[in-house]
Amino acid sequence: MSLAVGSRRELFVDTYFIEEMKGTSLKLHAPVPRENVLFFDKPWEGRYCGYVTLLQDQGQILAYYRGLPEAGKDGSNMEVTCLAHSQDGIHFERPNLELFEVNGSEKNNVVLAHNAPFSHNFSPWADEKPGLNRKERFKALAGTGKSGLVAFVSEDGIHWRKMQENPVLTQGAFDSQNVAFWSHPEGCYVAYFRTWSGGDYKDFRTVSRCTSQDFIHWSEPEVMTYGDRAPEHIYTNQTLPYFRAPHLYIATAARFMPGRRVISESQAQDLGADARYSGDCSDTVLMTSRGGARYDRTFMEGFIRPGLGESNWTSRTNYPARGIVPNSPEEMSMYVQRSYGQPTHHLQRLSMRTDGFTSVNAPYGTGEMLTKPFTFQGTHLILNFSTSAAGSLWVEVRDREGAILSGFSEKECDEILGDEIERAVTWKGSSDISSLQGRSIRLRFVMKDADLYSLYFQ
Repeated sequence: MSLAVGSRRELFVDTYFIEEMKGTSLKLHAPVPRENVLFFDKPWEGRYCGYVTLLQDQGQILAYYRGLPEAGKDGSNMEVTCLAHSQDGIHFERPNLELFEVNGSEKNNVVLAHNAPFSHNFSPWADEKPGLNRKERFKALAGTGKSGLVAFVSEDGIHWRKMQENPVLTQGAFDSQNVAFWSHPEGCYVAYFRTWSGGDYKDFRTVSRCTSQDFIHWSEPEVMTYGDRAPEHIYTNQTLPYFRAPHLYIATAARFMPGRRVISESQAQDLGADARYSGDCSDTVLMTSRGGARYDRTFMEGFIRPGLGESNWTSRTNYPARGIVPNSPEEMSMYVQRSYGQPTHHLQRLSMRTDGFTSVNAPYGTGEMLTKPFTFQGTHLILNFSTSAAGSLWVEVRDREGAILSGFSEKECDEILGDEIERAVTWKGSSDISSLQGRSIRLRFVMKDADLYSLYFQ
């Protein structure tokens, strides 16, 4: 059986597209720490801000987050939902919305207040369902295990209302960020939310999912599986469709290590942190899904490590925001909270190569990768790749049974050298592969000191 790839972009984040590797391997690429873009230093924000969501809308990047200046007030009216915006994903501003009085003043960037417990984990997103009523183009889920998850809508992302008073999801713990989106490939809304593997806050923090056609009526929860990987505490899942390949869901999840102490209580106090928030540590891991109740954990290694400095090793810091933002054709950004529970609590930007979560990597010695049989639509094969000055790639096209197709052998392929987000492969100077459309083929990559991040047919 052949995979029907069509013209969609395929990233090498798992073995879905790969039949065989010889001398090559899948490589995880860590995002590069960049600027500190937002300090949570307003009186209504504070050291216990959390659950940041970023999304793009009409040329702006919107960042939503919980404001909470005191510990132990989860689910209370001390929590508010804040909004900041940016044109470039680096410089963020707080709009003066004057919607809610907080701390005796309406001069703030608060979009929700006095609505306990919904500001605890309010997580919005821009709905892309075809034919959507524009008055409901922003949606959000929020709530706790006691309240259930309530559905909110907004026309402008600032003025929010409940879709109904009753919760739309009730079977879950919901005690962290709970996210949803419209899935074009699945043709439905999908929600990912916190549950516990043993139920009733027992064993491991994990993730379950439901689907819906109208955002009100949802299927029964399904617990997400992780293949044969050992269970770990997944605190926030941050699952979303990758903007360049929406059939592929990327989850930049917070991995929580309860009881794994790195700094002492006195060290935490020296940082200005509550000693109660010193006994655990956490980082970010990369998970993926192609729909259904399964995450692929190809990589168990940390995607974003805590890094240098004691401030990154307190409890519940290093939690990733939900949202991956393109900055240019070559670069995209994600964001992580740093120094949680400390006076210096802030949001940091990290940069990545476009499609550059992972790659098929070949060392200096030549390696190969063979794809599974597939069909495609298009006239050119486009690669996202990088080589060293001494490195190269070649592409050979074979039929389903493995026979080399005339005109598309390794020897006829023009050497691919350099570092480009999009490069058309050529054989004897021609990139035209229209004669192979609809035919079941395989691609054989021969690589030396090179990385292959993604491909698609144009």
